[in-house]
Amino acid sequence: MIGQMRKALSMLELIFVIVILGIVASIGADIIAQTYESYIVQRAQYRATSKTELALTQIANRLRYAIPRTVGFRADVNQSFHYITEPNSGNDKVLQWVSYDGDSFEAISTANDRLPGWSGFCDISTYNGGTTLSTPGSNMQLTSTIVTNLGGSIGSARIHFPNGKSYQISGGGYDYIDLNASIPTGERIYERYKLAWSSYALVCENSTTDYACGDLFLYYNFTPEANATLGSTKSLLLRGVSNFRFKGSEGSLRIKICRKERVGYDNDAIHACKEKVIF
Repeated sequence: MIGQMRKALSMLELIFVIVILGIVASIGADIIAQTYESYIVQRAQYRATSKTELALTQIANRLRYAIPRTVGFRADVNQSFHYITEPNSGNDKVLQWVSYDGDSFEAISTANDRLPGWSGFCDISTYNGGTTLSTPGSNMQLTSTIVTNLGGSIGSARIHFPNGKSYQISGGGYDYIDLNASIPTGERIYERYKLAWSSYALVCENSTTDYACGDLFLYYNFTPEANATLGSTKSLLLRGVSNFRFKGSEGSLRIKICRKERVGYDNDAIHACKEKVIF
């Protein structure tokens, strides 16, 4: 039996088909490569933005407890301290302040005895020049317990008055504060005060040509007094900081942080900048 003849692709038609398939494949590969490259860039942008935003949020949470007249800056760790109201160069690497003890101020003794750790009010009419200040509505024993649990010491805490003066305390009881020494004669005391047991500082370290700030650290648990020497206790807030700027007055503080994130294994990088105003 003679087989039936069937139509087939000629060699020329087959070559055309292969060429077309190759073109489609190259276009598809290019689309896939561009999609992946876009994903890598977007991932780097997201990581840089989210990490910068998280660091700024942590900074804002700390600075909301800052005591007026204690916020200042240094060109570097070992340089002189200047108050934030003074002109700065814009390249300073240290922002420093004293925070009042918000933890014991916002705490209460018990459900029935709702006294805070410290009330922020002292009865100056009863002060006779000794080392005891009456602070009605307080429970300084609670303050001492909370400060100790947080890693501080009530013996190194200070009270700050609105005029910028501060005095070291040694402890206290239910409604009084024991000062480390008497307030000098002639110095004014106020009915309002804030209690602090730690200063804080944002410090740029390990800077390079590409990273003007380098790594941003939070220093804490050192003398709660303006212009205090920084201690050695610190924690890392953010790596790869290409820019750290701040400017402010006694009423507000503007902080800007830029982070540089590498894209892939080459030298390409993206920058993410975040800015926050803290009142």
